[in-house]
Formats: sequence, structure tokens, C-alpha cells
Amino acid sequence: MAALPGRTLVLDGEVAIFDRQLRSPFDWLRDPDPEEMATPPLLMVFDLLYRAGHDQTKRPLRERRAGLEELVPGADRIFPVRRLTSNGLVAWGDVLKAGFEGYVAKDEVSPYVAGVTRSWLKVKVPGWTDPEDKWKRVRLSAP
Repeated sequence: MAALPGRTLVLDGEVAIFDRQLRSPFDWLRDPDPEEMATPPLLMVFDLLYRAGHDQTKRPLRERRAGLEELVPGADRIFPVRRLTSNGLVAWGDVLKAGFEGYVAKDEVSPYVAGVTRSWLKVKVPGWTDPEDKWKRVRLSAP
């Protein structure tokens, strides 16, 4: 964090540990599996909320994301979350192919809103948390 520019900076993110397939099992934060871990704990950053004395939350997501990507290159163990395509069906296919838990779809013009908002949609793979049955209940359909 000390390597990041600026004295006043607020980021939204979470700590993650990744396996060799670049998946981050949430339970590893409590009980990591050293034999499966491919990374140390990393800070995965979602959003830029405050920078250099200025509130960023009213700015559109695309501007906050650009500011975030400008800040974190070269920072040790701090990375912006991966971006998927803006096509939801293609992103869903990428999530399933990679074996991810799901994804969060965000409106690029939305301001930052803490908590639940209609501008952001969390899409989870059904049954993902049950490793024995995680793919049997996944169903895709299009109108």
C-alpha cells in the first residue's frame, strides 16, 4: 500500500488467495491449502472511492476504473479485479469455462453505491459451493 501514490486514497476490494487455475476459494481466507495455493494473499481491488482529497463515488464507474488502473500497476500484491467482456452471455460462458464462482455485472455509467444496488448484478453459478455437485445443476437457456 505504501507504494501507491497519494496520501489520501480509499479503495474498495477484498483479500484473495488463488489456486493454479486462478480461482480464489473463499474458505481459503480462514483455512488455506498450502499445497494448492499459487499466490500469497493479494488485495483484489474493485473500485476507487477517494483520491488525493477528492470523493470519486459520484463519478461513473468507467472513470473510476480508469483511475484505479492508473494507480495500481507495479504495486506489490495489489491488483484490479479482472474485467470480462461487456456481453453478458459471453461473460457467463467464460465464467463457466474457467470454473469461477460467478461474476458481478456493473453499469459503466453508475456512481458508486455502498450495499445492494440495481446498477450492479451478482451472478453466481448454481451449486458452486458444493464441490461434489457444482456442475450438475448449471443450466443455461436463452429466450
